[in-house]
Amino acid sequence: MPSIRRLNADDTFEVLSMSDDRSPRWLRQIFGDVSRQSTGKQLAIGGVSGWCAGYLFSKIGKVAAAAMGTSMILLQIAQYNGYIQINWNRVERSVTEAKERFDRGSTRNLPAYFESVHDFLRQNMFVAGGFAGGFLLGIAT
Repeated sequence: MPSIRRLNADDTFEVLSMSDDRSPRWLRQIFGDVSRQSTGKQLAIGGVSGWCAGYLFSKIGKVAAAAMGTSMILLQIAQYNGYIQINWNRVERSVTEAKERFDRGSTRNLPAYFESVHDFLRQNMFVAGGFAGGFLLGIAT
């Protein structure tokens, strides 16, 4: 049976870091802790990342909307021709149950969620503002 020993003040330990720090130094300098960077750099990083996200969102969103619309049309055609049978009562029950579960669960965690979002936005106000503006520009392009 292994013995348990109490730690003394003169015990020393070697700390092993498990973080994978292989990123280039210039990348860490730019993106390390953005909230401690200058206001201009925060706005630039937020704006560029927001523009990229908005551009990709608009392109992928169009493809996703087209795919969803096409699948809905094909589903209706298949149902009309008798290839599939949809139990609409069961679908309605499932949707109602999911809505009730969502309503019960979301009201409990809502204040904590808003508090965490408020803290994040307060700490990263310029990055978030730049991201929002860049996102809107990315969607527009």
